[in-house]
Amino acid sequence: MQKTMRFLFSFYRLILPALLILAGLSPLFGCSSSSGQEPREASQETSRESVVTRRVNVTVQEIMPQEMRDVVVLPGSADPWLSVNLAAETAGRVENLSVREGDRVQTGQVLAQIEVTALGADMARARSAFDLSDEQLRRRERLFQDEIISEEELDQVRSQRVQAREALRQAEIEYDRGIVRAPGPCRVNNMLIEAGEFVDRGQTIIELVNIDKIKVQVQVPEMDVRFLEVGQPVLVMVDAFQGQEFQGVIDFIAFRGDPATKTFRTQVVMDNPEGKIRPGMIARVLFQRRTIPDALAIPLSALIDRGGERLVYVEEDGLARARQVEIGVIERDRIQITRGLYPGDRLIVAGHREVDEGTAVVVR
Repeated sequence: MQKTMRFLFSFYRLILPALLILAGLSPLFGCSSSSGQEPREASQETSRESVVTRRVNVTVQEIMPQEMRDVVVLPGSADPWLSVNLAAETAGRVENLSVREGDRVQTGQVLAQIEVTALGADMARARSAFDLSDEQLRRRERLFQDEIISEEELDQVRSQRVQAREALRQAEIEYDRGIVRAPGPCRVNNMLIEAGEFVDRGQTIIELVNIDKIKVQVQVPEMDVRFLEVGQPVLVMVDAFQGQEFQGVIDFIAFRGDPATKTFRTQVVMDNPEGKIRPGMIARVLFQRRTIPDALAIPLSALIDRGGERLVYVEEDGLARARQVEIGVIERDRIQITRGLYPGDRLIVAGHREVDEGTAVVVR
């Protein structure tokens, strides 16, 4: 009996921990098998439901024929209407400067005087000599009429008068060379001398510019120059004035192209009464090549490029339908569609990047 009791006690001591472990794990296996299947099936049903009911809010635009301009935009540089570097016509000391940088000057206005005191004295002596020879000639003519002097003596006095007159004219020219005048309406852009400074003949002393008008120089490709003609109006945009457009006109087209670039220099002239546009600014000129009266144009942002394939989406019966299109000319933020769209199509212009073929859409 005691042996039996000891055997049972040893058996329970060995088997009891294993039973307890199995008893603790059984609820866990039970939850895993019973509750896990239902959420998985529910999530699959929810996913299928979301696919079926997914709708994308979009904005559409009805396609209608409209006029488009085939334009080419080319860069250019702004130049002044007139740019003059005035040089000293005589050597000497700068006695007076009557303008400053930035001043507006008119035609013939005195800007500077160089060595005019000495030149004025030379001119005064030449005038006195001429006046004297002129008076002597008048007296000799009276004496000749009275037959007091011979014709040879009279001719000698006449020759002296001619020489005196030429000397006076030369002195006047030299004096005028010492006075620097404005050749036309301009602004003083740069003063290269100071009063009291000595200058040489031919030395640049003042830089003048006229910016009441601006010339824009553009290099036009040979394939586009055939569309242009002198007098044709154009639009000019200047990088320094974003959002503004200026009216210009083609003033000149080169008759010979650049052999290296195959372009033709084209000059555009535009008014600049307020002087806002300054020489050296970067400009962009819009040349119109032709007008397309009934183009199918769409916003450039509505076009999608996928691997080189150009697509747009249209709305048909509440679904998004993809159309492969071909493009034509581009005018600013519009692009011409030459194939793939038709008048009356409802083009998706907002939300088109969130849809695929057959996606349900809601037009807002």
